[in-house]
Amino acid sequence: MLDQAEHLRRLAASVSQQERQKQAKKRIPRVITVTSGKGGVGKTSFVVNLAIVLSRLGKKVTVMDADLGLANVDVMLGLVPLHTLHDVVQGRKTLEEILITGPEGIKIIAGANGLAELANLTEKQRGHLVNSLLYLEEASDVLLIDTSAGLSPSVLSFIFAADELVVITTPDPTAITDAYGIVKVVASEQPQPKIKLVVNLVNSESEGRAIAERFAEVSRKFLQLELQFLGIISNDQHVVRAVRQQLPFVISFPRAKAAQDVQAIAHALLALPVEAPRGIRGFLARLAALWEKSGEPEDCL
Repeated sequence: MLDQAEHLRRLAASVSQQERQKQAKKRIPRVITVTSGKGGVGKTSFVVNLAIVLSRLGKKVTVMDADLGLANVDVMLGLVPLHTLHDVVQGRKTLEEILITGPEGIKIIAGANGLAELANLTEKQRGHLVNSLLYLEEASDVLLIDTSAGLSPSVLSFIFAADELVVITTPDPTAITDAYGIVKVVASEQPQPKIKLVVNLVNSESEGRAIAERFAEVSRKFLQLELQFLGIISNDQHVVRAVRQQLPFVISFPRAKAAQDVQAIAHALLALPVEAPRGIRGFLARLAALWEKSGEPEDCL
C-alpha cells in the first residue's frame, strides 16, 4: 500500500506530465507579414480574401492593418471601427474590446498605427500593451499583417519582426523591380529568410509562373536565396466589382477564377512547414526591440 507522500509524489508527476503534454500540443500562431514593393498591386484585397479562406479552412485568423499612413482594411470590408490600438495604448480599451469581427468570423485590428507608440512608452506601459496584445496568442492561429507598400523603415520593422513574409507583385515591370528590391533588402539583413511570392493580376497561369520562375532565378543567382512560390491570382473583373461592393470576392463571387486562385494559395501556405516559429509573443518582442532601439518607428532601421 502506498503511503500518502508517495501517492502525492506520483500524482504530482502525473500532473506535471500532463502539463508538459498540454504545452507540447499548444499551437504557436503563425505571424505572416504581407507586403509589396509598390501600391496598386492588390495587396490588401489579397490579405482580406486570404484571411476568409483560411477561416473557412478552420483557422482562427486575425488581420492587423499595419499601414501606418493609409489603413484601409476596414474600408474594404465596409466596416467602421469605433476604437483602435491607440485606445489600447492609452489604457481606455482592451484588445478584445477593439477587435472588429469581419466576414466568416475573421478578426480585424484597425488603426495599427497605435503600435507606433511602442517606442515612446515607459517600460510599464509597453508591458501593459504587449500583455494586452498577447490575447492574440490564444485567440489566433494566424496573424496576417497588411503593411504599407514600399521600403519604409516601419514596413521593414514588420517584415523583420514576423516569422514569415509574403511578397505580392504583378506582371508590371516596375512592380517586379520594386518587389525584388524588398527581397534584396531582406536577404541582406537575414540569413536564408523564408520569403514567399504571389503574382497577382495575371492573364494566364503560364504568365504568372514564368514571372515567378524568372524572379526565383534572379534571386537564386544574385542573392543565393530560394523563394517559395505560393501561386498566382488571375486578372478577374469580379475582383473589381467586389471592391466596389466592399465585399471580399471569395464571398461575393466564390466561383470566380480569382477566388479559386486564393483558395489554392491558402492550401499551399498551410502545407508549408514553419521552422521554429516565435509566435505573437516573439513578434511583439522583436517589434518593440526594433522600435525601442531607434526611438522612433520611422527610423527603426
